[in-house]
Amino acid sequence: MQLRRIGDSQVSSIGLGGMPMSIEGRPDEARSVATIHAALDAGVTLIDTADAYHLYADEVGHNESLIAKALATYGGDTSEVLVATKGGHLRPGDGSWTQDGSPAYLKSACEASLKRLGAEAIGLYQFHRPDPKVPYADSVGAIRDLLDEGKIRMAGISNANPDQIREANDILGGRLVSVQNQFSPAFRSSEPELQVCDQLGIAFLPWSPLGGISNAGDLGSRHAAFATVAQAHGVSPQRVCLAWMLAKSPVVIPIPGASRPESIRDSAAATELVLSAEEIASLDATS
Repeated sequence: MQLRRIGDSQVSSIGLGGMPMSIEGRPDEARSVATIHAALDAGVTLIDTADAYHLYADEVGHNESLIAKALATYGGDTSEVLVATKGGHLRPGDGSWTQDGSPAYLKSACEASLKRLGAEAIGLYQFHRPDPKVPYADSVGAIRDLLDEGKIRMAGISNANPDQIREANDILGGRLVSVQNQFSPAFRSSEPELQVCDQLGIAFLPWSPLGGISNAGDLGSRHAAFATVAQAHGVSPQRVCLAWMLAKSPVVIPIPGASRPESIRDSAAATELVLSAEEIASLDATS
């Protein structure tokens, strides 16, 4: 597995997004643990989660607890695995999403995530989504405090625009290491954020890189160019999609979600797929 950098850590160039294992349509726990173990077997060393990845109001942190259990029961070495979690986005249990970016909440959420992950410090903690009720500087300031206190080793943000990326990096004293935004063949409006990250040397982590839980399986039929390139290489359109993202910049680290071992194995293999300049151009031009 090829490596890329997040702050002072080297991680696999493909990560595992944990959301599908804890939100709608989630599999049973045994299959989820098997999926995480398959990712580790494939060389994946970045696992992304959030305290809001759960279904019901009384199970906040479901995905964090699941990942902690999977790591504890894995038979191999997990010392190089970076678990990235997030706070500031809430799921009341009725299927909706809300925000709480207040410093008090973010600090309490981080403490709760620490306990669920069983860690002395969270490897990468990310402000999940801007809260319109709270000044952005206040929210990021809480992340800075957690960093200064040693509760987290690295700090990131999610769902941010270019100005917020620069502001967060300034507030953090140049210590912003990652930006996690939606980016996929169908959702390319985060290109400006990717470019800012490339300029600043900050890792860009595309979430839902294959189009989301309900659309990932239809990527080839939705975007013909990806199916054409996939056929030429004898691989899946999903693998082509991730290889295309990796070719965009050395700061890109896609985090495809998975709920089956087969899915994450296919995603991990994208690091070995080399696309020609002509193929990349054709994928860039598709809609």
